[in-house]
Formats: sequence, structure tokens, C-alpha cells
Amino acid sequence: MTTALTVPDDSQLAPFPGPPPGADPLPGQLDRWLASRGAELVAIRRHIHAHPEPSHAEFETAALVARELAVAGLSPQLLPKGNGLICDIGEGDRVIAFRADLDALPLQDTKDVPYRSTVDRVAHACGHDVHTTVLLGLGLALAQLNEQGELPGRVRLIFQPAEECVPSGAPEVIASGALKDVAAIYALHCYPQLPAGLVGVRSGPFTAAADTVEVRLSGPGGHTARPHLTADLVHALGRVIVDVPALLDRRVDPRAGVSMVWGAVRAGQAFNAIPGEGSVLGTVRILNREAWREAPELITKLIRDVVAATGAEVEVKYTRGVPPVINDRMAAAVIAGAAGAALGPDRVVEAEISMGGEDFAFYLENVPGAMIRLGTGAPGQDVHADLHQSNFDVDERCIGYGVRVLVHTALAALSTAAY
Repeated sequence: MTTALTVPDDSQLAPFPGPPPGADPLPGQLDRWLASRGAELVAIRRHIHAHPEPSHAEFETAALVARELAVAGLSPQLLPKGNGLICDIGEGDRVIAFRADLDALPLQDTKDVPYRSTVDRVAHACGHDVHTTVLLGLGLALAQLNEQGELPGRVRLIFQPAEECVPSGAPEVIASGALKDVAAIYALHCYPQLPAGLVGVRSGPFTAAADTVEVRLSGPGGHTARPHLTADLVHALGRVIVDVPALLDRRVDPRAGVSMVWGAVRAGQAFNAIPGEGSVLGTVRILNREAWREAPELITKLIRDVVAATGAEVEVKYTRGVPPVINDRMAAAVIAGAAGAALGPDRVVEAEISMGGEDFAFYLENVPGAMIRLGTGAPGQDVHADLHQSNFDVDERCIGYGVRVLVHTALAALSTAAY
């Protein structure tokens, strides 16, 4: 069911950001466009926030975005399943692409705001509603530039489903042809640790690969008074928990940024009975692309070698998640320069490396590109709700800042001969 948008009146909004001191003017009067369309963009964000859709079910969100783009005279194309879309703007043989993710988290929204989630146990606690709105704003602004003959090439908007799950949606979107003719791709991600009006940029490793590993042990079980007559599974699990990460640290270059952390262990129920089965589950996070490619074979061998001495039977399930996001040097320089022109050079800071995972990495396995962090925190607040927390929210002025940065990035990238 489609719900009508309600545009908040000016009294409900913080002032939409105008051009900061030192920012360059942009053809097409972006500043005036943002001032006139700002309340509408905020309304769209609030609507998406109040009507979140989980991974693989983003049908209404995709339809809403498609309608808004069509009203602007564009021709969005829904993905085969209808839960994502692609839209090209302008003309040219080479394409500069931008990607946003549409899905929400399986999490209860605990905020007391008018746009609180209306869907039980589903919430936009990672800022994908902001990503979607900013990318939509980019599309609407570029559509106007294109009508005025001021868009010097072709830009592709990719609204992707299913970023928050494994397997994620990026490989399916890529398989549908989303990267055809793409020379470079960009994205942004909400970051509450930075105040709205700032962006974080870095070249090289940006986020980590994120895989999962599950180890299941089995044996005949027995009495704790006679461990020598059976396979002591609890002891064996302890060896896996302690020894495997330690051995991994000695088998991989420390500069690869490998982190193996266990999150769950299960075995037995009685204090005097050795169980016949047990398991341990954890994550493997890696910043280096080559180390990530070698990790499944190496880690599986280490686990089997450690368990072999205990007499237990072992089954290892290693599941690929996402590769590391490694920002291209040139792409990072382009978006850093564009952000400086859009917001002022003092508002562009160096982003920290995150050990979290992000499936934007799949695009970067195919074409050069970069992801940046969009400040969403309210200035003056020392404590902000973090991503994936049930009370996460943003300073909505970040939407205008994000649109401004992406429009400048599109124009800068289209004029960059290196792509």
C-alpha cells in the first residue's frame, strides 16, 4: 500500500544548509535548488524511515524512488525483482555511477519522533533512508542540470536492495548489468561520530572484509571422571577458541589487518558429563584483499590441525561475506576535492578505517571508486546513537550536505580524463 508524503512545514525543520563560506558556485544554481527542494527531500527521508522494508523486500521504497525520478523526466528501470532500480541521466559512452542501499535492519525503532518506524521490528538504524534520499536528490538535481545542457556526460544512479544480509544484493545488481560502461563509482555512508557538515575521506582500505566461520565438533561423550576414554569436546573447543586466532596472527602479515573474534560457543548441559557435540561461531575481518582471498583455506586448515590432537571429529563451515572496501586513490582524490568545493576544504577530514563490512566492496572489485563518510551527528552533542542502535537518528541537514557533495563529485568525475 502506498502512503502519501507529508512535507513538513518550515517550523519542523532545521535551516537547510546554504553554501558554506569558501564553497565554489555550481552551474544550475544548486544552492537555490536545495533551498527550494529541501523540505521535500526531508519529507521523503521521513516517509522511508517510517515505512522501512527489510532486505530483499524493498518494493515500496524502490517504487517511491522510481516515481520521483519519473516525475523529473527521467526513465528509471526497476531491477528484475522490483526491489531496486537503476537510472541513467545524460549521455555519453563512459558512465560515472553512484550507489545507495534501500534496506532496513531487523530492529525495533525506539525513538520518540513523528517519523518513527510503523513496522514492527524493522528500522532504518543504519542510515539507508538517508543514503537513498541523498542519491535521489542527486538525481533530481542532475536532471535539472541536464535539461539546461549543463551535465557534461552520463551519470548512473544505482539503488541497491539487500545490503544488510548475506548473501547481499550487490552481486545480483552487478550481474544485471549495473556496471556496464561504468568508469568509476561512488557512495557515502552515514557516520554519527562526525557532525553534519563534515565528511570523512580516505584512500586505500576503508572497511574490512567480513566473513563468518562455524566449527562443529563431535565425539562419543563420556564422564568427566574419565576424559582419557573419550574426546573432551569442551577442552577441544577451548583449544580452537584460543589457539586458532593466535596461530592465524603468526601466519598472516600483520599489515593485512586480520581480526578473528568468536561470538558464540555451545557445548553440554551437565557439570559432570562430557558432551558429544559442541560448536563455536565467529567472524573473520580482513583489510587486505589478497589475505581475504587466502583466508578460507588457511583458517580451515588451522582449525583442523588444532582439533586433530584432541581426538574430536570436526566440521568447518566458512562463509564468505563481503570483500574489503579499498578506495581507489584517484577516485578518493576526486571526491575529496569535490567535497572541499561543495562544503569548504576545512570540512573534509581523514576518515578512520572501520572493521565493519560493506558490500559496496563488490563494485570496487570491478571498477575503481570510493566511499566516504557523511557526518550525521548534531553539532555540540558529545554522545550520538551509533549505527545499528535502536534509537539511531540523524541531523537532517546532512541530506543537503550529501546532495551538494555528490553533485560536485559527479561533475568533477565526468571531467576527469583519468577515467
